[in-house]
Amino acid sequence: MKRVLLVVALVIIAAIAGIVRSHTRVSRNGVQFNLATSAQANNELRDEIRKTFELSPGAEVKVSGINGSVDVETSDTKTAEVYIVRTAREAGALDRRKIVVEGSANSLTIRSEKGDVGFFDRIFGSNPTERVTLKLPRQVSLATSGVNGAVTVGDLDGAIEVHGINGKVQVGQASGSAEFHGINGNISVALRTLNQDGVHVHGINGNIELRLASGVNADLEAHGMNGSVRSDVPDITVNKSERGNRYSAHIGSGGNPIEVSGINGSVRLTRPVMTSAAPAEGK
Repeated sequence: MKRVLLVVALVIIAAIAGIVRSHTRVSRNGVQFNLATSAQANNELRDEIRKTFELSPGAEVKVSGINGSVDVETSDTKTAEVYIVRTAREAGALDRRKIVVEGSANSLTIRSEKGDVGFFDRIFGSNPTERVTLKLPRQVSLATSGVNGAVTVGDLDGAIEVHGINGKVQVGQASGSAEFHGINGNISVALRTLNQDGVHVHGINGNIELRLASGVNADLEAHGMNGSVRSDVPDITVNKSERGNRYSAHIGSGGNPIEVSGINGSVRLTRPVMTSAAPAEGK
C-alpha cells in the first residue's frame, strides 16, 4: 500500500512540475525564451512568424486549422509574404499548438499541429489565437479550411475553395472556378469569369451575394433553401419552380454551372461595384 501511495505521489509531483515548467518558458525554433519579455501591457503573450517565398504562376496555396482570421491580399507579383501573429493569455497556450509554414515554387502550405505539452496542459489548457495575413500573386489557386474566424481574399486568377469556416467570407474577384461549403457566416464573392467547373455553394448558414461581371456566362440552379433567390441585375431573371423552393436563372449565354443547395439564408445576384477614377488636380 505504501508503495502505491508513493507512486501516486511521484506522478502528481511530476505533473505539477510539468505545468510550472510549461507556464514559465516557451520553445521557439529550439531556443528557450522567458515569456515575461514578450508579455504585453494587458498580459497578452505574442509570437510572430514572417516568411517569404517565390511562387510560380498556378501555384497552390493551402491554409488550414487556424483559430482566428485569414486575410489574403493579392497583386501582380511572384513573391508570397507570410505574416502570422499568435497571441495567448498563458504561456502553455503557445506551446499547445504550432503553426507550420512550408513553401516551394509550386506550393505554399500553412497549417496547425499539436504541440509537445504535458498531459494536464493538453486536457485543460487554452489554445492560442492566430491572425494570418498573406500577400500573394494573383495567379495562384487558394484552398482554406478549418478556420475559426473571417476569411477575406483579394482578386484571384485561379480556383478558390473555402470550407469549414466559422465566420464571414469575402472574395474580391474569382476567375475560373469556386467552391464554398460548410460555412457559418455570410458569403460575398465577385465572379469575373467562369470555366466549365463553375461555382458550387452548399451547406451555408448565412446569406450569399454573387457579384456577377457582365462577361459571366452561367446557368444557376438553387434548391434546398430556407430563403429565396433574387436578382438586382436588370438583364438576369430568376425563375421559381411551382414545386418546392427551387430557383433557376440563365446568365449571359449560359453554359457553366452555378449550383446552390442547403442554404439557411438567401441568395442575391448583383453587379460588381465599379470604382470611379479620382478627378485630376485642378478640375
